[in-house]
Amino acid sequence: MLDRSADACSRVYDELPDLAAVIEADVSSLEQVTAAFDEAIARMGSVDVLINNAGISIRHDFLDITPEEWDEVLGVNLTGMFYAAQTAARHMAARGSGVILNTASTAGSTGYPHYADYSASKGGVIALTRAMALELAPAVRVNAISPGYVLTPMQRAEYTDDMLAAVNHKIPLGRHAEPEEIAALFAFLASEEAAFATGHVYVLDGGETTGGLCSQWTHDG
Repeated sequence: MLDRSADACSRVYDELPDLAAVIEADVSSLEQVTAAFDEAIARMGSVDVLINNAGISIRHDFLDITPEEWDEVLGVNLTGMFYAAQTAARHMAARGSGVILNTASTAGSTGYPHYADYSASKGGVIALTRAMALELAPAVRVNAISPGYVLTPMQRAEYTDDMLAAVNHKIPLGRHAEPEEIAALFAFLASEEAAFATGHVYVLDGGETTGGLCSQWTHDG
């Protein structure tokens, strides 16, 4: 696992001591990504699957986004994903096999207010995934998972309880996803059971985007 926070690295390693390594690296830096992959390969012998999951968001109005904020969000969410994916793909192509799974978002296909930079970055991830899949086949499979609302620490930090309840009200399943539910799809797509799956974006959003405007669901009729 890679994380740019030394504290997070230490915490994760305490929680999951069986991990081969927890490496401090900022994915928006190609130099740090390259060094991290070198260390991961040295420790494990190879990298067979990349879960490309680093991401940040800033809740702000479009007219208030600063160039620095734009660069930060795109630097992690899109450029960082490119750096990690390309570094992994070179290693996998040389070995003749591998799986790359990118984390997109329904924001990348529908757009969300107050998250223009985040939405733009995730739209780029979707396009990047499809292009990579075509170029890297047949040796390397590439897919993306596009979650809707997931109850992560990042989500809790940006949304009040009332905002969370309002979101739940418009999701047909009536709640946010749990992170483990998204992880389960990653696990399937990384496995040999998904050996014929490549080039696709799998939406997992509790039905939120189904039906477009008709999906403003109400559970009381």
